Amino acid sequence: MKKTLLIILGATALLGNAQQVTVTSSTSPLKGVETAFYPTLNSSGDKLLYSDVDANGLKMLDFSTNQVSTISNDGGAGFDAKWSADGKVYYVTSKVDEKSRLVYRTGMRYDLAQKANDVVLEAQHGAVHLETGTRGMAMNGERRNYATSPNRGVSVYTTGSQLVVNINGKENRYTPVESYAGYLWSSISPNGDKIAFFAAGKGIVVTDLRGKVLAELGNYEMPCWYNNDYIVAQNATDDGYQFTSSQILLLKADGTFKHELTPKTSMTMQPTSGGGKIAYTTIDGNLTVITIDIK
Repeated sequence: MKKTLLIILGATALLGNAQQVTVTSSTSPLKGVETAFYPTLNSSGDKLLYSDVDANGLKMLDFSTNQVSTISNDGGAGFDAKWSADGKVYYVTSKVDEKSRLVYRTGMRYDLAQKANDVVLEAQHGAVHLETGTRGMAMNGERRNYATSPNRGVSVYTTGSQLVVNINGKENRYTPVESYAGYLWSSISPNGDKIAFFAAGKGIVVTDLRGKVLAELGNYEMPCWYNNDYIVAQNATDDGYQFTSSQILLLKADGTFKHELTPKTSMTMQPTSGGGKIAYTTIDGNLTVITIDIK
């Protein structure tokens, strides 16, 4: 009798904590105009970066005017472009040297007010990692680095199977979970107290600022923070050659809740979030922007 009562109480508690998620709006702002891949919303959700399928070139959609402007036509510019805390855009271009056949990467900054690009990290061979902070931005190359300031608040990036966390200029490196294939897609929560990243073979991992694992959310990809408690992610499957399904999920950062925002057959991918909006594209490049209500 006691065991039965505990089961009933437990089930009641789960039902009491059950959450409901409703999509309150859905638009396709570029439908019939052009395709969009690698979308990236700014923190206020009023501007969005995107690129073509090969990440060549970088464009910006301003939702307040519905105008599209070109930031760069260079190769690789759209692959990992990021917004900084001051509203500027940082991105990395890549070019193959005709003589050596080596790939050289250049760190770039775009000023929206001036509508101008400038080089902040001269071309170098090797990977360049963008480090997004709560108060600044950095680019970390194998030979040279760039930072907006030594004190970037809390910032994070990944290299190999290391999570690199910088707090007020002091850098620490952690390996919260084993992943021989490495980590990707790290980001700081809006309140600056948690980190989410993807570990190959493990999925999405949430840690504190000292690399302590707080939750493992499942084998999903491309996590981005919706708010300090929820994460939007991609759930994709493939047959080794091409995608067989892909959908967008809403996950609670403590691992207690999951909701399908799109069906597996939708082939939706590459989620981004900002200002209460969620944007994603499809395998064909159809950009969709939604808002949701969580109860």
